[in-house]
Amino acid sequence: MPERIERGDVRLADLGYVGKIRPCLIVSVPTQEQERVLSALVPHTTSVRGTRFEVVIDKPFLKPGAFDAQGIITLPTVKLGRKLGQLTSEEMKLVDAAVQVWLGLKP
Repeated sequence: MPERIERGDVRLADLGYVGKIRPCLIVSVPTQEQERVLSALVPHTTSVRGTRFEVVIDKPFLKPGAFDAQGIITLPTVKLGRKLGQLTSEEMKLVDAAVQVWLGLKP
């Protein structure tokens, strides 16, 4: 049985030729049997620009950089690779806030 994909996981993801394989944060909830097997991801970048949509979180399993809410994407779960680690609930709140601002859900 495949490992369950959980919100807060940081996993390697195949973002295609241009996007490369990079760490991404799972921001969606686990899917149920009747739903499409997709995950919403916020990619991690080492090309930090200092925008309000970037969230710098220092973890030993990540290179220096930030999670970039402007890069939020959905991918089939089969394109997700190994789990690198997990964010805490406090760290998730920081990323959630950046995603909400980017999507216009919060001023």
